[in-house]
Amino acid sequence: MTVSTTRESLDRMIVGCGYLGLRVARRWLDQGLTVAATTRTAERADSFRQLGITPILADVTDAESLRNLPRADVVLYAVGFDRNAGRSKRDVYVNGLRNVLDALQPNAGRFIYISSTSVYGQVHGECVDESSTCEPTSEGGRICLEAENLVRSRCNDVTGTLEFNVLRLAGIYGPDRLLRRIEQLRSAESIAGSADAYLNLIHVDDAVSVVLACAEQWAAGRTFLVADGNEGTRGDYFRALAETLDVPPPTFDDASTARHGTGQNKLCINRQMLEQLRVRLQYGDLRIGIQHAVSQSTRRDSQ
Repeated sequence: MTVSTTRESLDRMIVGCGYLGLRVARRWLDQGLTVAATTRTAERADSFRQLGITPILADVTDAESLRNLPRADVVLYAVGFDRNAGRSKRDVYVNGLRNVLDALQPNAGRFIYISSTSVYGQVHGECVDESSTCEPTSEGGRICLEAENLVRSRCNDVTGTLEFNVLRLAGIYGPDRLLRRIEQLRSAESIAGSADAYLNLIHVDDAVSVVLACAEQWAAGRTFLVADGNEGTRGDYFRALAETLDVPPPTFDDASTARHGTGQNKLCINRQMLEQLRVRLQYGDLRIGIQHAVSQSTRRDSQ
């Protein structure tokens, strides 16, 4: 597998151009910027070309495929985990990230790394922000924290000058995303976990705005917690979803919390994101965000 572009300088490059990355790419293209994005398939590369994105055939887990990555002023790393790819989370999130950092040219510009609020292990309703202790209890959270530390250590290496930001995203929802409980609601099946636990979310359009603001307002070396600031619970979310779908309100099975791993309960504070990146959220109101997500969904199971 080889890179299908030259080493000329680009305005923006996206490694992991999926649900979030593709929306970011479209916004950058609308601004008149040149955008390249990695993909593992020729079919996806063709769809990128049709949108005006320069495709790069590469796999983060294959260091050789990254050998000729072009220079870009801003690199967004938003790689998701594909369960069908036959790779472990550590292969993708840590080893793949290391391969990309190795491949980026010296003085490559800015590097924006998409992380997760899973790096926090608090489960008793605590408020967390960028200064809070990170002691993740899940495998995914531990891997995300390891990846964050890799970004910090490599970008701060005395041999390089790659500036970086880490964005810790709450659960992304939006059209065709995070609406997977719809059939449960329609069938009146109980939902695992406590209705009273905090649920931290960010609408995908607002997450895009944060990425764009990060690239423009640049605060090198900073970590930002990205959430909508809604002090909502899982019960609030599912009741709002049920109301939007015009189905009976949900019921919850508290006894299954441990079995289903739904014991996370923390409140993510987004003050630094709002104040320093000066982002104005479109969907700070969860109900409006859910209504938009449902109305714009194209998958049958999301209607």
